[in-house]
Amino acid sequence: MAQTYTGHRSGQVNETGDARSLYLKLYAGEVMTAFQTKNIMMNYTRTRNISKGKSAQFIMTGKHRTAAYHSPGTEIVPAVTAAQTERIVTIDDLLIVNQFIPNIDEAMSQYEIRSVYTQEAAYGLAYAADKNILRMAVKAALTTSKTASAALVQGDVPWDDEDYTANVTYASAIGDSVKSSKFMEGVIEAKRILEMAGAPLDDLVCVCATDIFYHMFKAKTNSEETQNLHMFNSDVGGSGSIVNLDLPTIAGIPVVRTPHLGTGTSSAWATNLWTMSGAGATRAGIVPVGDRPLASPESARTTVYDLPQGAAYGGEGEKVRAIVMNRDAVATVKLLDLSVETDYMVNRQGTLIVSKYAMGHNILRPAMAVALCSPVS
Repeated sequence: MAQTYTGHRSGQVNETGDARSLYLKLYAGEVMTAFQTKNIMMNYTRTRNISKGKSAQFIMTGKHRTAAYHSPGTEIVPAVTAAQTERIVTIDDLLIVNQFIPNIDEAMSQYEIRSVYTQEAAYGLAYAADKNILRMAVKAALTTSKTASAALVQGDVPWDDEDYTANVTYASAIGDSVKSSKFMEGVIEAKRILEMAGAPLDDLVCVCATDIFYHMFKAKTNSEETQNLHMFNSDVGGSGSIVNLDLPTIAGIPVVRTPHLGTGTSSAWATNLWTMSGAGATRAGIVPVGDRPLASPESARTTVYDLPQGAAYGGEGEKVRAIVMNRDAVATVKLLDLSVETDYMVNRQGTLIVSKYAMGHNILRPAMAVALCSPVS
């Protein structure tokens, strides 16, 4: 009579329970690590975690502008309090990346197949989060008036005490958009605008399109004298390095780059955040399906990440090359943080792995984002 093996399995915790427990936890940990590696924008939003519900409320308080000197002995009459409103951030539908790993594939694979699946799951989720936050950041920058706020801020009731900031056209011709001297001047002007608006300066960040970042290093192509690349020149306090393709800060503001803020050269530019065909768009054409905002039908948020077409929004959104912002520009609410579920399916002889999260984003304080813009052609 055949005997059944009763010893412990290498994947068990303390020699008991699920024979694959440690392996699956390792996979989950790898997904989370890879997500953090590829996700850029989450660190630059105002983030709140909730355990229940479909949304979170952020209270917005206006400024007191009624300071006055007091005469001794006179009654202090209560002044009108600062105006208040709220910003609501609603949770999107559950976003998932699902993968099935057949036993036979793992057995025959000559490489670590789990690592490949780990990266693909994490990158898919990280890219989706990054693009949605960037969409909100661009919309925040385009919210330069009460009228724009009504059109661009999800669920917004515009109020009189809201502050707005103007954007910066740092290059009047597309050929100048890749010149480092022009870009540096644009970042400096954006910082000035934010400081005048009372923005905290200690957590500013400049999020720059990857193509713009790398083109700025090409002095000869851009018809710039190398000695004029001030932000790379240590003689005038520059911190960058042409040799290492490194540009840590401009005007004391950290610079990060993202491939999701458009793509192009010194002669043509195209957004990859929205579908930009239609009235007011400056470029005819359709953004690939993979670059379009995902609809969230269960939460009725099918257009929250879209940019309204028209010269005031669609046309301007296409011109954005970078954003100087702080955390208060965009709010993120997490209901379910990044996690992994697994299910060994004996009837399919393999393991189903689902990586997922549930979160939502909205504009919080539009004055805290300034876009650097340039023509698209």
